[in-house]
Amino acid sequence: IGRAVALKFLDQGHNVVGFDIEESTIDLKNYTHIVHDIKNVPNFKEGLVPFDIIINNAGIQTDYTGAENLDIDTNLKGTIKFTEYFLKDKPTSVLFVGSVSAHTGSEFPEYVASKGGLIAYMKNVAMRATKWGGTCNSLDPGGVLTDLNQPVLENRELWNQIMKVTPLKRWATPEEIAEWAYFLTVTQSFCTGQSIVVDGGERDCNSTFVWPGWSI
Repeated sequence: IGRAVALKFLDQGHNVVGFDIEESTIDLKNYTHIVHDIKNVPNFKEGLVPFDIIINNAGIQTDYTGAENLDIDTNLKGTIKFTEYFLKDKPTSVLFVGSVSAHTGSEFPEYVASKGGLIAYMKNVAMRATKWGGTCNSLDPGGVLTDLNQPVLENRELWNQIMKVTPLKRWATPEEIAEWAYFLTVTQSFCTGQSIVVDGGERDCNSTFVWPGWSI
Protein backbone atom coordinates (compact mmCIF):
# COMPACT_ATOMS: atom_id res chain seq x y z
CA ILE A 1 0.00 0.00 0.00
CA GLY A 2 2.81 2.39 0.89
CA ARG A 3 4.47 1.91 -2.47
CA ALA A 4 1.19 2.44 -4.32
CA VAL A 5 0.54 5.63 -2.36
CA ALA A 6 4.03 6.95 -3.11
CA LEU A 7 3.59 6.23 -6.82
CA LYS A 8 0.20 7.94 -6.86
CA PHE A 9 1.62 11.14 -5.37
CA LEU A 10 4.64 11.04 -7.66
CA ASP A 11 2.35 10.64 -10.65
CA GLN A 12 0.51 13.78 -9.54
CA GLY A 13 3.73 15.78 -9.41
CA HIS A 14 4.43 15.74 -5.68
CA ASN A 15 7.83 15.38 -4.04
CA VAL A 16 7.74 12.24 -1.89
CA VAL A 17 9.96 11.08 0.97
CA GLY A 18 9.51 7.44 1.92
CA PHE A 19 10.61 5.82 5.18
CA ASP A 20 10.97 2.06 5.43
CA ILE A 21 13.03 -0.60 7.18
CA GLU A 22 13.92 -1.94 3.74
CA GLU A 23 15.72 -0.44 0.77
CA SER A 24 13.75 1.45 -1.85
CA THR A 25 11.87 -0.26 -4.68
CA ILE A 26 11.16 3.11 -6.33
CA ASP A 27 13.71 4.77 -8.58
CA LEU A 28 12.01 7.91 -9.79
CA LYS A 29 12.73 11.61 -9.87
CA ASN A 30 11.26 13.53 -6.91
CA TYR A 31 11.45 10.46 -4.65
CA THR A 32 13.76 10.29 -1.64
CA HIS A 33 14.10 7.11 0.39
CA ILE A 34 15.27 6.89 4.00
CA VAL A 35 15.87 3.54 5.67
CA HIS A 36 14.47 3.78 9.19
CA ASP A 37 12.67 1.60 11.74
CA ILE A 38 9.85 3.72 13.16
CA LYS A 39 10.15 1.93 16.51
CA ASN A 40 13.19 4.19 16.95
CA VAL A 41 12.98 7.93 17.53
CA PRO A 42 13.63 9.76 14.23
CA ASN A 43 16.90 11.66 13.88
CA PHE A 44 16.89 12.70 10.24
CA LYS A 45 14.96 15.95 10.14
CA GLU A 46 18.01 18.03 9.25
CA GLY A 47 18.04 18.69 5.52
CA LEU A 48 14.38 17.76 5.00
CA VAL A 49 11.90 20.47 4.10
CA PRO A 50 8.75 20.58 6.24
CA PHE A 51 6.18 18.06 5.05
CA ASP A 52 2.75 19.26 3.92
CA ILE A 53 1.29 15.76 4.16
CA ILE A 54 2.13 12.86 6.47
CA ILE A 55 0.82 9.39 5.64
CA ASN A 56 1.45 6.68 8.21
CA ASN A 57 1.31 3.24 6.61
CA ALA A 58 4.03 1.25 8.37
CA GLY A 59 2.70 -1.88 10.02
CA ILE A 60 3.28 -5.52 10.82
CA GLN A 61 0.96 -8.41 11.61
CA THR A 62 1.81 -11.31 13.93
CA ASP A 63 -0.42 -14.21 14.85
CA TYR A 64 0.17 -14.17 18.63
CA THR A 65 1.21 -17.84 18.82
CA GLY A 66 4.37 -17.38 20.85
CA ALA A 67 6.59 -15.51 18.42
CA GLU A 68 7.83 -12.03 19.26
CA ASN A 69 4.89 -9.68 18.89
CA LEU A 70 5.79 -6.18 17.80
CA ASP A 71 2.44 -5.04 16.44
CA ILE A 72 1.81 -2.48 19.17
CA ASP A 73 5.45 -1.33 19.26
CA THR A 74 5.47 -0.78 15.49
CA ASN A 75 1.92 -0.04 14.39
CA LEU A 76 0.98 2.15 17.34
CA LYS A 77 3.96 3.32 19.38
CA GLY A 78 6.24 3.68 16.37
CA THR A 79 3.60 5.63 14.47
CA ILE A 80 3.11 7.96 17.42
CA LYS A 81 6.87 8.63 17.63
CA PHE A 82 7.08 9.31 13.92
CA THR A 83 4.02 11.55 13.79
CA GLU A 84 4.91 13.61 16.85
CA TYR A 85 8.38 14.22 15.43
CA PHE A 86 7.00 15.84 12.26
CA LEU A 87 3.78 17.30 13.67
CA LYS A 88 5.65 20.41 14.76
CA ASP A 89 5.85 21.35 11.07
CA LYS A 90 2.06 21.83 11.16
CA PRO A 91 1.23 19.73 8.08
CA THR A 92 -1.93 20.47 6.17
CA SER A 93 -2.99 16.83 6.37
CA VAL A 94 -2.16 13.69 8.35
CA LEU A 95 -3.48 10.27 7.40
CA PHE A 96 -3.24 6.95 9.22
CA VAL A 97 -3.76 3.69 7.34
CA GLY A 98 -5.66 1.61 9.86
CA SER A 99 -7.78 -1.49 9.35
CA VAL A 100 -11.44 -2.43 9.37
CA SER A 101 -10.45 -4.98 12.03
CA ALA A 102 -10.10 -2.06 14.45
CA HIS A 103 -13.88 -1.72 14.14
CA THR A 104 -14.80 -5.41 14.10
CA GLY A 105 -12.12 -7.03 16.31
CA SER A 106 -11.88 -9.75 13.67
CA GLU A 107 -8.11 -10.28 13.50
CA PHE A 108 -5.12 -11.24 15.66
CA PRO A 109 -5.32 -9.81 19.21
CA GLU A 110 -2.31 -7.49 19.23
CA TYR A 111 -2.94 -6.37 15.67
CA VAL A 112 -6.51 -5.22 16.33
CA ALA A 113 -5.36 -3.53 19.54
CA SER A 114 -2.66 -1.63 17.65
CA LYS A 115 -5.06 -0.48 14.95
CA GLY A 116 -7.77 0.40 17.46
CA GLY A 117 -5.27 2.53 19.36
CA LEU A 118 -4.31 4.19 16.09
CA ILE A 119 -7.86 5.41 15.59
CA ALA A 120 -7.95 6.90 19.09
CA TYR A 121 -4.60 8.60 18.46
CA MET A 122 -5.87 9.90 15.12
CA LYS A 123 -8.67 11.75 16.91
CA ASN A 124 -6.13 13.27 19.29
CA VAL A 125 -4.02 14.52 16.38
CA ALA A 126 -7.13 15.77 14.57
CA MET A 127 -8.10 17.96 17.51
CA ARG A 128 -4.64 19.50 17.69
CA ALA A 129 -4.37 19.97 13.92
CA THR A 130 -7.49 22.15 13.86
CA LYS A 131 -5.43 24.87 15.56
CA TRP A 132 -3.57 25.48 12.29
CA GLY A 133 -6.36 24.40 9.93
CA GLY A 134 -4.98 20.93 9.25
CA THR A 135 -6.98 17.74 8.79
CA CYS A 136 -6.33 14.26 10.16
CA ASN A 137 -8.19 11.05 9.37
CA SER A 138 -7.71 7.30 9.25
CA LEU A 139 -8.24 5.16 6.17
CA ASP A 140 -9.33 1.70 7.31
CA PRO A 141 -9.23 -0.92 4.54
CA GLY A 142 -10.60 -4.42 4.54
CA GLY A 143 -8.85 -7.08 2.49
CA VAL A 144 -6.15 -5.77 0.17
CA LEU A 145 -4.10 -7.71 -2.39
CA THR A 146 -0.67 -7.31 -0.77
CA ASP A 147 2.27 -9.60 0.01
CA LEU A 148 1.27 -9.54 3.67
CA ASN A 149 -1.85 -11.51 2.78
CA GLN A 150 -0.13 -14.22 0.73
CA PRO A 151 -0.98 -16.98 3.28
CA VAL A 152 -4.65 -16.74 2.27
CA LEU A 153 -4.22 -15.51 -1.29
CA GLU A 154 -2.22 -18.65 -2.13
CA ASN A 155 -4.53 -21.05 -0.25
CA ARG A 156 -7.48 -21.86 -2.50
CA GLU A 157 -9.58 -23.36 0.32
CA LEU A 158 -9.15 -20.36 2.61
CA TRP A 159 -9.60 -17.92 -0.26
CA ASN A 160 -12.89 -19.58 -1.19
CA GLN A 161 -14.01 -19.23 2.44
CA ILE A 162 -13.15 -15.55 2.37
CA MET A 163 -14.99 -14.94 -0.90
CA LYS A 164 -18.11 -16.62 0.48
CA VAL A 165 -18.33 -13.95 3.18
CA THR A 166 -17.04 -11.04 1.09
CA PRO A 167 -19.98 -8.94 -0.17
CA LEU A 168 -18.24 -7.60 -3.31
CA LYS A 169 -16.52 -10.94 -3.99
CA ARG A 170 -13.08 -9.38 -4.34
CA TRP A 171 -10.41 -7.53 -2.39
CA ALA A 172 -9.13 -4.05 -3.07
CA THR A 173 -5.93 -3.40 -4.99
CA PRO A 174 -3.22 -1.24 -3.39
CA GLU A 175 -3.90 1.30 -6.14
CA GLU A 176 -7.52 1.65 -5.04
CA ILE A 177 -6.41 2.37 -1.48
CA ALA A 178 -3.88 4.88 -2.82
CA GLU A 179 -6.71 6.74 -4.58
CA TRP A 180 -8.48 7.11 -1.24
CA ALA A 181 -5.26 8.24 0.44
CA TYR A 182 -4.85 10.96 -2.18
CA PHE A 183 -8.46 12.07 -1.86
CA LEU A 184 -8.34 12.31 1.94
CA THR A 185 -5.09 14.30 2.02
CA VAL A 186 -5.17 16.42 -1.14
CA THR A 187 -8.62 16.62 -2.72
CA GLN A 188 -10.72 17.22 0.37
CA SER A 189 -9.98 19.76 3.10
CA PHE A 190 -13.01 19.73 5.43
CA CYS A 191 -13.34 16.12 6.67
CA THR A 192 -11.27 15.55 9.83
CA GLY A 193 -11.23 13.25 12.84
CA GLN A 194 -12.94 10.47 10.89
CA SER A 195 -12.31 6.76 10.34
CA ILE A 196 -13.05 6.14 6.68
CA VAL A 197 -13.80 2.45 6.19
CA VAL A 198 -13.04 1.17 2.68
CA ASP A 199 -13.74 -2.54 2.94
CA GLY A 200 -16.19 -3.56 0.22
CA GLY A 201 -18.91 -4.05 2.83
CA GLU A 202 -16.90 -6.28 5.16
CA ARG A 203 -17.73 -4.40 8.36
CA ASP A 204 -21.39 -3.61 7.85
CA CYS A 205 -22.41 -6.51 5.64
CA ASN A 206 -20.40 -9.39 7.06
CA SER A 207 -17.40 -9.63 9.45
CA THR A 208 -15.41 -12.85 9.31
CA PHE A 209 -11.68 -13.43 9.80
CA VAL A 210 -10.17 -16.41 7.95
CA TRP A 211 -6.49 -17.41 8.40
CA PRO A 212 -4.54 -20.66 8.71
CA GLY A 213 -5.30 -22.05 12.17
CA TRP A 214 -7.68 -19.20 13.06
CA SER A 215 -11.40 -18.73 12.83
CA ILE A 216 -13.46 -15.79 14.12
